[in-house]
Amino acid sequence: MSTAEHPFTLNPHRTLFALALPVLISLIAEPLTGLVDTFFIARLGAGSLAALGVAAALLSSVFWLFNFLGIGTQTEVARLQGSGERARAAEASGTAILLALLIGTGLALACWPWLDTAAGWMGADAEIAAGTVTYLKLRLLGAPATLVMFAAFGALRGLQDMRTPLRIALASNALNVLLDAILIFGWGPVPALGIAGAAWASTASQWLAGVWAAAAARRRLGPARQLHWEQTRRLLRVGGDLVVRTGSLLLFLLLATRVATRAGASAGAAHQVVRQVWLLSALALDALAVSAQSLIGFFSGAGDVVRARRVAAVICRWGLATGAGLALIMLGLTSAARIWLVPASAHVLFVAAWQVAALSQPLAALSFVTDGIHWGMADYRYLRNGMLAATGLGSLALLSIDVEAAHALTQVWVATAGWLALRMAFGLARIWPGLGGPLKRGATRTAPLG
Repeated sequence: MSTAEHPFTLNPHRTLFALALPVLISLIAEPLTGLVDTFFIARLGAGSLAALGVAAALLSSVFWLFNFLGIGTQTEVARLQGSGERARAAEASGTAILLALLIGTGLALACWPWLDTAAGWMGADAEIAAGTVTYLKLRLLGAPATLVMFAAFGALRGLQDMRTPLRIALASNALNVLLDAILIFGWGPVPALGIAGAAWASTASQWLAGVWAAAAARRRLGPARQLHWEQTRRLLRVGGDLVVRTGSLLLFLLLATRVATRAGASAGAAHQVVRQVWLLSALALDALAVSAQSLIGFFSGAGDVVRARRVAAVICRWGLATGAGLALIMLGLTSAARIWLVPASAHVLFVAAWQVAALSQPLAALSFVTDGIHWGMADYRYLRNGMLAATGLGSLALLSIDVEAAHALTQVWVATAGWLALRMAFGLARIWPGLGGPLKRGATRTAPLG
């Protein structure tokens, strides 16, 4: 398909939403399933629920570090598809899936001896630690499948196929819920396995998703004729940049939570509510970013800088509009959130912090969607450096907060808004006016792959 015939060229807004909506639904499916897990495990008692919380926090942090398998594969496949090199796209997908399988297996083997130590480091007592270790041992059996799913979803989304990952996500999460009900509490000849049953349910659903996604990517792209070390090296180089970037992001969020917690129990409780809603709103913006990544990657691979810049312009406008809409929704729900989600002792602290978080939504929107644009341009090092700079300055702002001050929590969210503003500034500067990036005005072709 030529760039002139691409659906985005003919109807950019409809194409964008046709891509973004399935991504949004698939992103929402995972936290909703997590809520169902929480509902089931809560019936086993506080100890089991706390163990699930500790295990989920550890797993999500570890798996998040390997999201480069999806991001890097999506951009590589999109750019090769745009340049008409379908055979190389199949090789890139096959290499990423094999690498994900190997890394996932190595990750499980490397983590297994340290599970007791990790549970203790998280502050778990003997009962909670036992449940945490049981859950993690079984979930690590699914680590290879989880990372394969990351890579295969990246390949499919690089082809702008957002519906297949959606179907896989819905089916695997439905299986997880069904197996939860059977394995946690028992059914017929199946004994009640408690928290181990929840782990088995998640592991089985991850293997379904991983195998299905890998098969779908192979069906769409065809079998890889050969796998190249150069593609592996490129993906690992991307991984190095993205792991540093992700670690920097996690550091800022953890530091913000630490400062809020040190400000007192009420501030910590209010911060948790604001943070969870803020993370939920990020899903809508991530859906736009993933869609922008595929489109930018396609046009970049085809060397069509003009249309790539048009994608950037359209996605930034919709990102800004979405951020403004989310801000208005949050402001309108201030009283409801205060009443339904926040302990009475934290009401006074909550409102100002919530309002700052709401008003920062347009900043968050532009910082997130420009991430997607830079992913599509394979501009990973710039993203890494921008995040390091923003987190460095943002962390200094957090550390300067007097936790004894009455408005310490509000200052945490002001610092977070500043962190987002810096990320947004770095993101936009690389696009308008370009500042040496692949989309600078006057460029006739984007940077080479990788």
